[in-house]
Amino acid sequence: MTKSLVTLTIGQSPRSDIMPLLLACLPVDETDHVGLLDGLSEAEIAAQFAPGEGDSVLVSRLQNGTQVRLATARVEQGLQAKISALEAEGYSTILLLCTGEFNALTSQSALLLEPNRIIPPLVSAIVHDHQVGIVVPVAEQIREQANKWRNLQRRPCFAVASPYVADNEALTDAALSLQEQGADVVVLDCIGYNQTHREFLQKLLGIPVLLSNVLVAKLAAELIV
Repeated sequence: MTKSLVTLTIGQSPRSDIMPLLLACLPVDETDHVGLLDGLSEAEIAAQFAPGEGDSVLVSRLQNGTQVRLATARVEQGLQAKISALEAEGYSTILLLCTGEFNALTSQSALLLEPNRIIPPLVSAIVHDHQVGIVVPVAEQIREQANKWRNLQRRPCFAVASPYVADNEALTDAALSLQEQGADVVVLDCIGYNQTHREFLQKLLGIPVLLSNVLVAKLAAELIV
């Protein structure tokens, strides 16, 4: 029997890096997990989704732990096909595990939860006029972030640290950069960041650190019927 909720990552499922977080927030017996890149080799992924010059870039993770860079427009096309297929299978709620901006994803009957539409207004309501520092996986994403976070009372500052790199050097550099820019709240704005990253930054900086994936997963759990 089809479960009521399915998570949809732009990488490969299951996402072992964030599965503990998902299991803590979502009901196991009501949730399935699907990935856009499931069943594809690295060569096939590159052929179908590799970004070209000037393309907007998204980052995700393969099952072997490899970080992959994907063209946003190609990912959006693939996600729409997946969403339609998941609806046809009978899922009533689809939780997108990606914080990137998509322009035209739609569902006919299922409730489609897009972090990009949920997280910015939620964070804005939480932080009020505090200075927000946002951590993203790759520098190319900073350019698109200005529109995403346009409703914050103060323009956010940014730093870069991939969640898919084992050591904490880049995360430490990102923390120090945000500290220099005056951040007093940090948002880890990629599904790949987990509680370990959050705790590391919070201990280092001594300020609140928000995980985008926790915020949206808890909301999804509330919608299970």
